[in-house]
Amino acid sequence: MNKVKITVLRRTMQEDLAKEYGVENLPRCPMLREGQVFYADYAKPEGLCDEAWKAIYQYVFALAHGVKETFYFGDWIRKPGVAIVSCNDGLRPVIFKLEATDEAAAIDYEPVE
Repeated sequence: MNKVKITVLRRTMQEDLAKEYGVENLPRCPMLREGQVFYADYAKPEGLCDEAWKAIYQYVFALAHGVKETFYFGDWIRKPGVAIVSCNDGLRPVIFKLEATDEAAAIDYEPVE
């Protein structure tokens, strides 16, 4: 299993939906910033939003385990080893770029005897 590079590409705002459904003065995602980078394999990286992780972990898992083809029959992302995904926030979704790396993941725990 290898690490996957997670880059925050954009913090977006669906202005019309936020105006209709959001609280007053709803900001863009306050937890992440554009250009921020995380590395993950089997576990959520420290500092990454729990909700974002729930939305992207299946792609991270696939890339970490060596998926080399393009996702979804090649009709989505043209570059193998890459996925562009977003979190589940319908008012202010954050867009992520996931990239497979050649860096091996290391298990970060001591086995129970």
